Amino acid sequence: MGSGEKNAGAASTRAATAAGPAACTAAASGPAATAAAAPAGPAGRAGVGVDVGSTATKVAVVDAYGELVYTALMPTGYSSVDAAARARECLEAAGFSPDRSGVRVVATGYGRVAVPFADKVVTEITCHGRGAARLFGGQGTVVDVGGQDTKVIRLRGGRVIKFVMNDKCAAGTGRFLEVMADRLGVGHDELSELARAGEPIKISSMCTVFAESEVISLVGRGEPRESIARGVVESVVGRVATLAGSAGGAAPYFLTGGLCDNAYVVERLSATLGAPVTTCPEARYAGAIGAALAALDLG
Repeated sequence: MGSGEKNAGAASTRAATAAGPAACTAAASGPAATAAAAPAGPAGRAGVGVDVGSTATKVAVVDAYGELVYTALMPTGYSSVDAAARARECLEAAGFSPDRSGVRVVATGYGRVAVPFADKVVTEITCHGRGAARLFGGQGTVVDVGGQDTKVIRLRGGRVIKFVMNDKCAAGTGRFLEVMADRLGVGHDELSELARAGEPIKISSMCTVFAESEVISLVGRGEPRESIARGVVESVVGRVATLAGSAGGAAPYFLTGGLCDNAYVVERLSATLGAPVTTCPEARYAGAIGAALAALDLG
């Protein structure tokens, strides 16, 4: 385990609810948990990362020493511009206003150009790679399962050396799981619990729309929901593993994105890749953390 992961784990243990708008699901860690508006290191410097994804917007703040001191999560919703405005409200409520002296902001993700208070925009591959290196160490393969795309990033010495993306189809993404869970009439977490109890049924369609039709047919045939759910999960991890193979991915593997807290998906992905997959709660903020570290570089 890298020092970054240890620090992140410790920060998670000290997590506290941060004051702010109801739209923010926020956690502050370390000294900022009790005094978020206090100077974050020399001259009150802080780096802010705003990752506007297709499904969720993540915010991360690091102090002048690069320590994670604040995170916030909110749905992106219909408008990336509105999501950016809500992110700003969260930052202001936590004492990290973009207007404050010493605070610099980098935006990344699907809606990065919609963040008017950003000092710079940086690609999501660069930010996810840097954030993952900060959390897990700089050597290995990062698998990021987002709402609308999946990224596999190879790291060496903390730098991105190769990446591949599946951004043309929602198959193998969080959206795929969401659509199938809805079709089965269950929530995201319940889908995984059902899958754990089922026998896998092969879902062969490569397209989310056709796969949904396939699931409807399976339901109509009276197949157990548990087995259909298992087939859905196996379909996702199979596609992710294939993408990892096309990137020349090799252990150690690190999972970032919204599925990092889904223990069953992590378990099945590890089995399919034939190697352990490491993750942590902060991993869903990897892109925002990488952006926050890049913001510190701006001085």
